[in-house]
Amino acid sequence: MTFRFWGVRRSIPSPGPRTVRYGGNTTCIEVRTGGGTLIVLDAGTGLYPLAQDLMARRALGGGDIDANIFITHSHWDHIHGLPFFTPLFVKGSRVCLHGAHDPVRGKGIEHVMGVQLQNSYFPVGEECMDATIDYRTLRIGEPHQLGDARIDNVLMNHPVTNLGYRISCAGKSLFFTGDHEPFHNPHPAGHPEHEALAREIARRQHEIDAAMAGVDALIADCTNTVQEYPTRQGWGHGTFDAALEMALRAGAKALYCTHHEPARGDDELEAVFADALARFEGRLGDLRVALAYEGMQVAL
Repeated sequence: MTFRFWGVRRSIPSPGPRTVRYGGNTTCIEVRTGGGTLIVLDAGTGLYPLAQDLMARRALGGGDIDANIFITHSHWDHIHGLPFFTPLFVKGSRVCLHGAHDPVRGKGIEHVMGVQLQNSYFPVGEECMDATIDYRTLRIGEPHQLGDARIDNVLMNHPVTNLGYRISCAGKSLFFTGDHEPFHNPHPAGHPEHEALAREIARRQHEIDAAMAGVDALIADCTNTVQEYPTRQGWGHGTFDAALEMALRAGAKALYCTHHEPARGDDELEAVFADALARFEGRLGDLRVALAYEGMQVAL
C-alpha cells in the first residue's frame, strides 16, 4: 500500500513563493492498495492535480478511472476540489463519494455535490457529467470493505461530524484524522457536569485510540502551535504537540504532520516543527516524524 500527498494546507489554498517546498493546495491524499484499489482521502484543491495525474495515466493506457473518495467532513477546504475532478466528465470513469450523514440537513453524503453544483455557485450540473457517480453514506463505526482494503471509521472531535479513517490492506495500515482537536472539559472539578463529561470524553478518546492503534502511518491535523492554540480553542484543530502525544499513545510507527496553517511559509513551518520536536527530545523512541509536503509518497 502506498499513499501520496496532493494537498497539505487548511482553510484556503496558499500558493506562492513562501510555500513552494511544502505546497499550497488544501487536503487531498491518494492511497493505492497492492490490488490496485484507488482511495482518495478528502477532496480539497489537491484533488485537481491528482485528477491531471490520473488522466495522464489513462492516456498512457492505464484504463478507465475507478476512484473512491472518502470525505472526512464537508467544510470547504476538504471538498472544494470536487467540481474540478476531471474524471467526473469522462465517460467510462466511476467515482464513488463516501462520507457521513449530515445531522443538520438530515441528508447523506450526496448533499456535498448537491450544494456545490447549484447553479448560483457553479456553472456545470451533475447532469452534464459523463462518469458513473455513486454515493455511499457511511455509518459511524461500521467497517467497509473495498477491493482488497478494509476501511474503518471513527468520530473525531470537530465542530461538524468528522470521520477519521483507518485503511488496512495486506497487513499494513494508515490512519487519517481529518480535522481533530484534543478533547477539553470546560467544567472544573466539582462542577455538576464535570464527571459526566469526563466519562464521555474518556469513552470517545478510547474509541479513537483503538481505531489508530499500531498503525504504520498516522496522518494528523497539526494546524496550531501550542502558543497559538489558546486563542483558537474550539475551532476544531490540533497542535504538533497533541499529534506527537497521539502517535506515541497509539504506538504508531510513523507520524505525518499535515493541515498546515496557510499563513505559515516554508521556513516558518520548519521552525515550529523543529520547536515541537525539541520538546519531545528523548521521548520519541523509534517513532518517525515528518512534515507532509505535496508530492511526498510513502510505501508501507
